Amino acid sequence: MEKEKSETAIKSGGIQKELIVVSGASGLIGTALIEKLASKFLIAGLDNAGYPFPPAEAECICVDLTSDQSVEFAFDRIRYAYGNRIASVVHLAAYYDFLGKPSDLYDKVTVKGTERLLNNLQKFKVDQFIFSSSMLVYKPSSPGVKMDEEWPLEPKWDYPKSKVATEKVLNEKRGKIPVVTMRIAGVYNEQGNSIPITNQIQRIYEKQISARLYPGDVTHGSTYVHLDDLVDSIVKVINKRKELPPEVILNIGDDETLSYQELQDIISKAINGKNSEIIHIPKWFAKAGAFMLNLFGKAFIKPWMIDLADDHFELDSTKAKKMIGWRPKNGLRNTLPQMVKNLKADPEKFYKVNKLKE
Repeated sequence: MEKEKSETAIKSGGIQKELIVVSGASGLIGTALIEKLASKFLIAGLDNAGYPFPPAEAECICVDLTSDQSVEFAFDRIRYAYGNRIASVVHLAAYYDFLGKPSDLYDKVTVKGTERLLNNLQKFKVDQFIFSSSMLVYKPSSPGVKMDEEWPLEPKWDYPKSKVATEKVLNEKRGKIPVVTMRIAGVYNEQGNSIPITNQIQRIYEKQISARLYPGDVTHGSTYVHLDDLVDSIVKVINKRKELPPEVILNIGDDETLSYQELQDIISKAINGKNSEIIHIPKWFAKAGAFMLNLFGKAFIKPWMIDLADDHFELDSTKAKKMIGWRPKNGLRNTLPQMVKNLKADPEKFYKVNKLKE
């Protein structure tokens, strides 16, 4: 057997490179992060077997987070190939859907899957574990009232509830591994890649009647964050891993939070050259309409979403700015017109990238 590998780093082309482990490595965030980190770190990408695959810069290690044996095998591979030292584990993998129906996969993948990772990581020397949580764990605020990391938690559906449960697991099971919990706003980029935003764009672009109807307060909205800025924040957290406290929570979001009306106006103006009036409808009527749309097809808007239409999430990212020196360079207001431009330039590609049904 070869001489045991260095615990601090592995030589690659004469350069000392430390190891980063990324779960959810083939996803939107994982792919962008790996491409950003690859020049300075060795990357082990954990993901489901089969397509899509992580970027070529990462070693693809197939793993089923619901299986003890699969997770153990994945970390046996990491130990054999890279040794016992990991600079950072960036945990992006989670279960997520918009169906609004109970699913045991939230517990099996997100909660128990994270616990399996932590259990296996106890055998390693890990500088840092980064968990991608969600802004949606918070109790909704109101326009002008920003939510910091001490804001009360009140998750309203299974996805954010699973994130809160996982945060508790991290606190209880981390051992001596330092943990950074990043509560992230909705992610977007110039190609779209935001399910709520691209569906709103589609409704306006196709002149659907539902584009003009809304059951909530149009002055309310949610914070988003550009993919590039999110990746930059994760990189900064990794670079600061020796300086951060053993447990820290950071909000990551744009400086500006647009209301639903502002989103509607910016998109409508980019598509049609003018603003689009929104007609308020009762929630019972909206639920009935959503039910009928889903009865005869698979519409994005589900009845359960109607009750959340008034929620407002306005994130305060001051702590991240101070602690890791991060500041968003992009904003949704300026990116939306570019999304529409890309839609108009190649509608087929835009629909395919964003999994929109024609």
